[in-house]
This record gives sequence, structure tokens and C-alpha cells, in this order.
Amino acid sequence: MTTKTEAKEIIKTENVNLYYGERKALHGINLNFRENEITALIGPSGCGKSTYLRCLNRMNDLIPNITITGSFTLNGHNIYGPKEDTVRLRKEVGMVFQQPNPFPFSVYDNVTFGLKLAGIKDKKTLDERVEESLKQAAIWDEVKDKLHKSALSFSGGQQQRICIARLLAIQPDVILLDEPTSALDPISSQMIEDTLLNIKDRYTIIIVTHNMSQASRISDKTAFMLNGHLVEVGDTKKMFLTPDKQETSDYLNGKFG
Repeated sequence: MTTKTEAKEIIKTENVNLYYGERKALHGINLNFRENEITALIGPSGCGKSTYLRCLNRMNDLIPNITITGSFTLNGHNIYGPKEDTVRLRKEVGMVFQQPNPFPFSVYDNVTFGLKLAGIKDKKTLDERVEESLKQAAIWDEVKDKLHKSALSFSGGQQQRICIARLLAIQPDVILLDEPTSALDPISSQMIEDTLLNIKDRYTIIIVTHNMSQASRISDKTAFMLNGHLVEVGDTKKMFLTPDKQETSDYLNGKFG
């Protein structure tokens, strides 16, 4: 098994700048992400965390009047290349949003949606992938007898785990999560955290969170952003105990945010 020092960097970003029209929202971000690690992006509201996260699977392309510069590579491949297929990219770099967003279909059809889109029709393969993905998302036992029930009929926490299963079914390389537990109760949040810890040996996981306890519990690496700048990035334990920058210490100690 690869040790942390040998871990492969899956995503590399260099000198990332982003403008909404004339307004500059990201300022020269340099940040890399390694396999089998959870990286937490932290910082006060409006600091650029989610904006940066959405650059990694080109979700910002959907916003008008936006300009992005810098270098983004996924496994050495330029994701902003002129011939890049964004559908394929979003299969490799999947995303889970703040509000659970299952489709108004059955649990089974939610989890197989991306597979069927990719042309997989074999029922045995689909059945196996559904069970495997729901188990990985720690919700199989709760839904195994209700696979043909609408995903919308479950609780918010269950819906969010169904969305994670839907993502895992297409076997991405990277999972992006934008405050995935902020709309959930503490028990559901704990289940999501446990799920992420259980699957990180297969994925690169990047999570935006306002919850400092969550960041300290589940992440291997933490990046602190402020006003569109990357202030500091490093090993989570060290960041929380002995950060290098005063702004990081002030934020972690609740002096602003």
C-alpha cells in the first residue's frame, strides 16, 4: 500500500485565478490533491472555497461572464483543454451538493442512472453495482427492501447517502463535496462522515466545510482560504494545533468567520 509520502497526486492546480466579470474572486491558488486522502477546504463564507471546488469539474462553465486562468491537471491531463469532454470529466470528478438532490425516481433508478447513460444494460451488472454502491454509501441495509420506492420518500440524510451511492456507482477518481452535511442533523452527518472515512482508500476526496470539528475529524489535509487567497495548506493535525499563519490561528480559534 502506498504511504503518504509516496501517494500519487491526482489533481494539480497552479496559479488559479477566477473573475466574475471584472471582479477577481480567486487569486493565484496553487493546490494539489493526493489519492486516498480527504482534503478539507475551510474558510469564512465568500472566501472562494466553493468557487474553487467547482473549477475542478468545470461546473463554473455554466455561469455566464466568468474567466478562469491557470493550470488544472487530472492524472496529468489538462481538464481545460480545448477538446476536453466535460461529461466524461464529471464522471471522473463527481460532485455531491449541499442539498440532497436525488432524481424523482426509485432508489434503483437513481443509482443506475449514470451506468445506463454510459450504455450499461446488463441487469446482473446493474444489480451488483447498485448493491456495492449502496453498501459503500452505508445505506444498503436501510433501502435494500425498498429499492423501487422513490428516493424522495427518504429522509434528508438517507437522500444524501443515496446521492453518494449514485456517484460511487460510476466509479469516479475524485469526489467533490460542497458542504454535504450542512442541511443534515448530527446523526445523519456522522453517517456521512463515517462513509467518507470508509471509502477514502479508493478515492481522492475534497470537501468544503464550515464545520471545523468535521474538518479535524475526517480530513488528512486542510487548506485555509481567505478572500480568494490560499493562506495555508498542510497536515490537518498540524494545522489545527500549530498553524504557520496568524490568520489561520485566528480563524480556527473563532476570532472571525
